[in-house]
Amino acid sequence: MPFAIGSIPRPRKERKLPDVLTQDEVKRLFSAVTNPKHRMVLMVIYSAGLRIGEATRLRLEDFDPARKMIHIRGGKGKKDRFTMLSEKVMNELSQYRAVYKTVKYLFEGERDGKPYSLSSIQQVFRKAIEHAGITKPATVHTLRHSFATHLLEQGVDLRYIQELLGHSSSKTTEIYTHVSSKNIAAIRSPLDSLGL
Repeated sequence: MPFAIGSIPRPRKERKLPDVLTQDEVKRLFSAVTNPKHRMVLMVIYSAGLRIGEATRLRLEDFDPARKMIHIRGGKGKKDRFTMLSEKVMNELSQYRAVYKTVKYLFEGERDGKPYSLSSIQQVFRKAIEHAGITKPATVHTLRHSFATHLLEQGVDLRYIQELLGHSSSKTTEIYTHVSSKNIAAIRSPLDSLGL
Protein backbone atom coordinates (compact mmCIF):
# COMPACT_ATOMS: atom_id res chain seq x y z
CA MET A 1 0.00 0.00 0.00
CA PRO A 2 1.55 3.33 -1.04
CA PHE A 3 2.19 5.91 1.63
CA ALA A 4 0.16 9.11 1.18
CA ILE A 5 1.69 12.26 2.62
CA GLY A 6 -1.69 13.96 2.90
CA SER A 7 -2.86 11.26 5.33
CA ILE A 8 -0.42 12.30 8.05
CA PRO A 9 -2.22 14.45 10.60
CA ARG A 10 -0.59 17.82 11.13
CA PRO A 11 0.41 18.61 14.69
CA ARG A 12 -1.87 21.20 16.23
CA LYS A 13 -0.30 24.60 16.54
CA GLU A 14 -0.30 25.89 20.10
CA ARG A 15 -2.54 28.95 20.43
CA LYS A 16 -1.09 31.07 23.16
CA LEU A 17 -3.19 34.02 24.29
CA PRO A 18 -1.41 37.35 23.86
CA ASP A 19 -0.09 39.20 26.89
CA VAL A 20 -2.01 42.41 27.56
CA LEU A 21 -1.30 45.37 29.81
CA THR A 22 -4.14 46.86 31.83
CA GLN A 23 -5.04 50.49 31.18
CA ASP A 24 -3.42 51.39 34.51
CA GLU A 25 -0.20 49.64 33.46
CA VAL A 26 -0.19 51.49 30.12
CA LYS A 27 -0.61 54.77 32.02
CA ARG A 28 2.28 53.86 34.35
CA LEU A 29 4.39 52.91 31.33
CA PHE A 30 3.91 56.32 29.68
CA SER A 31 4.53 58.11 33.00
CA ALA A 32 7.85 56.26 33.33
CA VAL A 33 9.16 57.64 30.01
CA THR A 34 10.71 61.10 30.29
CA ASN A 35 12.32 61.43 26.83
CA PRO A 36 9.70 63.07 24.53
CA LYS A 37 10.74 61.04 21.47
CA HIS A 38 10.59 57.74 23.35
CA ARG A 39 7.24 58.62 24.88
CA MET A 40 5.83 59.69 21.51
CA VAL A 41 6.84 56.52 19.67
CA LEU A 42 5.28 54.29 22.35
CA MET A 43 2.14 56.45 22.48
CA VAL A 44 1.71 56.28 18.70
CA ILE A 45 2.12 52.47 18.71
CA TYR A 46 -0.45 52.01 21.49
CA SER A 47 -2.91 54.69 20.36
CA ALA A 48 -3.17 53.33 16.81
CA GLY A 49 -2.49 49.62 17.35
CA LEU A 50 0.63 49.66 15.20
CA ARG A 51 3.24 47.01 14.63
CA ILE A 52 6.72 48.24 15.55
CA GLY A 53 7.87 48.25 11.91
CA GLU A 54 4.84 50.31 10.89
CA ALA A 55 5.75 52.94 13.49
CA THR A 56 9.32 53.22 12.21
CA ARG A 57 8.12 53.86 8.64
CA LEU A 58 5.62 56.62 9.53
CA ARG A 59 6.04 59.91 7.68
CA LEU A 60 4.40 63.23 8.47
CA GLU A 61 2.24 63.03 5.35
CA ASP A 62 0.72 59.80 6.74
CA PHE A 63 -1.10 61.84 9.40
CA ASP A 64 -4.49 63.30 8.50
CA PRO A 65 -5.60 65.47 11.47
CA ALA A 66 -8.79 66.62 9.68
CA ARG A 67 -10.05 63.04 9.38
CA LYS A 68 -8.27 61.86 12.58
CA MET A 69 -6.58 59.06 10.67
CA ILE A 70 -3.12 57.64 10.06
CA HIS A 71 -2.33 56.05 6.70
CA ILE A 72 -0.29 52.89 7.26
CA ARG A 73 1.66 52.12 4.10
CA GLY A 74 3.00 48.67 3.33
CA GLY A 75 1.89 46.97 6.54
CA LYS A 76 2.06 43.21 7.01
CA GLY A 77 1.48 41.49 3.68
CA LYS A 78 2.39 44.80 1.96
CA LYS A 79 -1.15 46.05 2.62
CA ASP A 80 -2.10 49.68 3.19
CA ARG A 81 -4.76 50.60 5.72
CA PHE A 82 -6.06 53.50 7.77
CA THR A 83 -6.14 53.51 11.54
CA MET A 84 -7.19 56.08 14.11
CA LEU A 85 -5.25 59.18 15.10
CA SER A 86 -5.63 59.88 18.80
CA GLU A 87 -6.42 63.45 19.87
CA LYS A 88 -3.67 63.22 22.50
CA VAL A 89 -1.12 62.21 19.85
CA MET A 90 -2.41 64.90 17.50
CA ASN A 91 -1.96 67.57 20.21
CA GLU A 92 1.54 66.41 21.18
CA LEU A 93 2.68 66.00 17.57
CA SER A 94 3.28 69.74 17.09
CA GLN A 95 5.36 69.91 20.29
CA TYR A 96 7.32 66.84 19.20
CA ARG A 97 7.97 68.37 15.76
CA ALA A 98 9.21 71.61 17.36
CA VAL A 99 11.90 69.67 19.23
CA TYR A 100 12.69 66.96 16.67
CA LYS A 101 13.09 68.48 13.23
CA THR A 102 12.76 65.24 11.31
CA VAL A 103 13.50 65.14 7.60
CA LYS A 104 11.79 62.07 6.18
CA TYR A 105 10.36 59.85 8.91
CA LEU A 106 8.40 60.86 12.00
CA PHE A 107 10.82 58.88 14.16
CA GLU A 108 14.38 59.17 12.89
CA GLY A 109 17.53 57.59 14.22
CA GLU A 110 20.89 59.21 14.83
CA ARG A 111 21.56 59.64 11.11
CA ASP A 112 19.26 62.12 9.38
CA GLY A 113 16.78 60.59 7.00
CA LYS A 114 17.03 57.06 8.44
CA PRO A 115 14.13 55.57 10.42
CA TYR A 116 14.49 54.90 14.13
CA SER A 117 15.66 51.30 14.53
CA LEU A 118 13.45 48.49 15.80
CA SER A 119 16.06 47.56 18.40
CA SER A 120 16.12 51.14 19.75
CA ILE A 121 12.34 51.09 20.24
CA GLN A 122 12.54 47.66 21.88
CA GLN A 123 15.21 48.95 24.25
CA VAL A 124 13.12 52.04 25.07
CA PHE A 125 10.15 49.78 25.84
CA ARG A 126 12.18 47.42 28.07
CA LYS A 127 13.49 50.36 30.12
CA ALA A 128 10.00 51.87 30.41
CA ILE A 129 8.51 48.56 31.59
CA GLU A 130 11.27 48.25 34.18
CA HIS A 131 10.89 51.85 35.43
CA ALA A 132 7.10 51.43 35.61
CA GLY A 133 7.54 48.35 37.82
CA ILE A 134 5.59 46.09 35.46
CA THR A 135 6.70 42.50 35.96
CA LYS A 136 4.48 40.60 33.53
CA PRO A 137 6.04 39.47 30.24
CA ALA A 138 5.67 42.24 27.67
CA THR A 139 7.18 43.38 24.39
CA VAL A 140 6.47 46.39 22.18
CA HIS A 141 3.88 44.22 20.38
CA THR A 142 2.05 43.94 23.73
CA LEU A 143 0.97 47.57 23.18
CA ARG A 144 -0.82 46.49 19.97
CA HIS A 145 -2.53 43.63 21.82
CA SER A 146 -3.49 46.03 24.63
CA PHE A 147 -4.93 48.53 22.11
CA ALA A 148 -7.21 45.86 20.62
CA THR A 149 -8.27 44.47 23.99
CA HIS A 150 -9.01 47.92 25.44
CA LEU A 151 -11.13 48.83 22.39
CA LEU A 152 -13.06 45.58 22.76
CA GLU A 153 -13.62 46.32 26.46
CA GLN A 154 -14.98 49.76 25.46
CA GLY A 155 -17.58 47.98 23.34
CA VAL A 156 -16.03 48.64 19.91
CA ASP A 157 -17.29 46.13 17.32
CA LEU A 158 -14.80 43.39 16.49
CA ARG A 159 -15.07 44.16 12.76
CA TYR A 160 -13.81 47.72 13.32
CA ILE A 161 -10.94 46.42 15.45
CA GLN A 162 -10.09 43.96 12.67
CA GLU A 163 -9.95 46.82 10.17
CA LEU A 164 -7.86 49.06 12.44
CA LEU A 165 -5.35 46.25 13.01
CA GLY A 166 -5.24 45.29 9.33
CA HIS A 167 -6.21 41.66 9.93
CA SER A 168 -7.35 39.78 6.82
CA SER A 169 -9.30 37.24 8.83
CA SER A 170 -11.75 37.87 11.66
CA LYS A 171 -10.37 34.69 13.29
CA THR A 172 -7.13 36.54 14.02
CA THR A 173 -8.98 39.37 15.74
CA GLU A 174 -11.29 37.04 17.69
CA ILE A 175 -8.40 36.05 19.96
CA TYR A 176 -8.97 39.32 21.84
CA THR A 177 -12.38 38.11 22.98
CA HIS A 178 -10.49 35.46 24.99
CA VAL A 179 -8.19 38.05 26.57
CA SER A 180 -10.72 40.69 27.57
CA SER A 181 -11.19 40.40 31.34
CA LYS A 182 -14.14 42.80 31.27
CA ASN A 183 -16.19 40.44 29.11
CA ILE A 184 -15.34 37.48 31.34
CA ALA A 185 -16.01 39.47 34.53
CA ALA A 186 -19.48 40.43 33.25
CA ILE A 187 -20.54 36.79 32.92
CA ARG A 188 -22.21 35.36 35.97
CA SER A 189 -21.40 31.80 37.00
CA PRO A 190 -24.44 29.49 36.99
CA LEU A 191 -23.52 28.52 40.56
CA ASP A 192 -24.14 32.10 41.69
CA SER A 193 -27.67 31.91 40.26
CA LEU A 194 -28.65 28.92 42.40
CA GLY A 195 -29.25 30.98 45.53
CA LEU A 196 -27.30 28.63 47.78
